Amino acid sequence: MSVVYVVGGVIVTGLLWLVAGVVRIGSVSRGKAIEVRSGEALLLIDLQTVFWNEGPYADPDKQRVAPVILNEIEVAKAQGRPVIALRQEWSLPATKVIARLTMKGQAIAGSSGTELAAPFVDLADHEVVKRVQDGFETGGLDALLAELDVGSLRIVGLDYNYCVFKTAMAAAQRGYGVTVVTNGTLAGQSTDKVQMQLKERGIALA
Repeated sequence: MSVVYVVGGVIVTGLLWLVAGVVRIGSVSRGKAIEVRSGEALLLIDLQTVFWNEGPYADPDKQRVAPVILNEIEVAKAQGRPVIALRQEWSLPATKVIARLTMKGQAIAGSSGTELAAPFVDLADHEVVKRVQDGFETGGLDALLAELDVGSLRIVGLDYNYCVFKTAMAAAQRGYGVTVVTNGTLAGQSTDKVQMQLKERGIALA
């Protein structure tokens, strides 16, 4: 009987560990409110080979979105605004297990395909690695935006319902002006619910 209890305890502990990982993946971080800043930056979210080439996005949708993103990059550079690429790498133990179980092992740190996809290679001025859907979670993006005196963000990339959404919400929570360029994003499912939540949070949709 004691063995049964031990095995049961191990199973429960493992399940709780995985649940905590799932919660962490989808959480929106809370950070210190920013001071007044004059700069604006363009965020490219998860435009990586493994997602761009192997994600749930139809080729016509990618062909429609890519020129929009490239135009946003061109305009930002012409106006002297920094272009920052956020790249997903699952590196926490629980998130690596979850990625293997539910995401075909895509974007695990050290795996192939985590680099920027071919249409966007060498176009970012800065790259920041993120560990969960919210690009602010590690604090690295906070530090970079402070260094660049950025107070407003334009966001493009994927997936609209997850990493774009969570990063936009985290930015708004910190006091950034946020615009999501909707025709510069991709989504595997309907975005109606997420768009409503973004609007309610005061995030602009372009």
